Amino acid sequence: MNPAQDAFAALRYRDFSIVTINQFFLTLAILIQEIIVAYSLYKITKDPLTLGLIGLAEAIPFIGLSLWGGYFADKFNKQLIMKICLFFAIPMPLILWWLFHSFGQQLIGVSTLSWGIYAVIFGLGMIRGFYNPSATSLKPFLIPRELYANGATWTTIGWQSGVIIGPMLGGFMLAGLGRETSLLSVAVLLSLCFILISMLSKRTFPTMEHSNLKDSLSEGFRFILKTKIVLWAISLDLVSVLFGGVIALLPIFAEEILKVGPEGLGYLRAAPSIGALITMIALTKFPPTHHAWRNMLIAVAGFGIFTIIFAFSNHLWLSLFALAMTGACDSISVVIRQTILQVYPPENMRGRVAAVNGMFVSSSNELGAFESGLAAKYLGTITATVFWGCMTMAVVVLSWVKTSDLFKVDITQGHSDASKKE
Repeated sequence: MNPAQDAFAALRYRDFSIVTINQFFLTLAILIQEIIVAYSLYKITKDPLTLGLIGLAEAIPFIGLSLWGGYFADKFNKQLIMKICLFFAIPMPLILWWLFHSFGQQLIGVSTLSWGIYAVIFGLGMIRGFYNPSATSLKPFLIPRELYANGATWTTIGWQSGVIIGPMLGGFMLAGLGRETSLLSVAVLLSLCFILISMLSKRTFPTMEHSNLKDSLSEGFRFILKTKIVLWAISLDLVSVLFGGVIALLPIFAEEILKVGPEGLGYLRAAPSIGALITMIALTKFPPTHHAWRNMLIAVAGFGIFTIIFAFSNHLWLSLFALAMTGACDSISVVIRQTILQVYPPENMRGRVAAVNGMFVSSSNELGAFESGLAAKYLGTITATVFWGCMTMAVVVLSWVKTSDLFKVDITQGHSDASKKE
């Protein structure tokens, strides 16, 4: 079968399949832990700001270390870095287990519990700052160039599958097994991830042109600034995610607005990924790379519209539908952005470009969570959510005006005309 017509083409490469499975288990672990920590802490404190502070605790070290992580990803062995990061991640849910156990035994107070959780999340942010650039920049070395779009789709499917199952499983585990047992399962999942990455074939990677840290990092920034489609792809996703922080407030919607408890929170948290997964399956056969930039802008606009619909909903099924549609729209944007970031950067620069992307885009999830918690505290949960949806729409309009020349670009080819600085 022609690889271009084979929906499973990327998965036929052993190491890519291993990395995709690892992505699933890692996402599963992260989301189970997120549901447990966010819901439990909000139920204890009843303060929306605590949800925002969780995001901020992860964002600060991640932003601070991402560029270093990109430098190390391009200078040293990416697979070894991922193994080291996972090794240090395994004890983190065990520390959370001890904190909640001690609180339950009244050995520590709410303040100690909260700051202990923030410290653990801070540590996970540090680990993520080194792990993400290596993991992202590794994938293009596992499959041929012509399969990058297919690979990006399957990578996202692996991630979205974890995001679907993780929250629902986390909600049911929290309700049925309790916090402590559930957190122990997270440590087991992280151990499986460590084993999977250890199974990858040994390989060498291209060396950097500059060994000096400052020169190396500035080279990555210069590439992004001069490559218009890369710059705008990162900027568009950054701003839209920053103003799309409704996920952080789902414990409030579950507990106070929809009144559906931890099980309902699991459904709400999983809904965006159900929509995304269904869309991703379709994208394996119908990739959004034809008129890619137009498709990306439409998808981000849809994300904003359905965020507003979710804000006004008082019915669980309408809320689930709106969240599912935000996931469907987001998945299209993710595939296009990942394809751009794999095609355009040179092989020996992918780690640094991935680091810059991660620093701005990935951290915007956590910064968006902090902004969400802050806005919900002072504006109200519904008002804040409507505002974010409107801001996302405004960003799309601005991008449409400023990037009309990118509508005709074929992103699978990396044309030079898309690399011109505006």
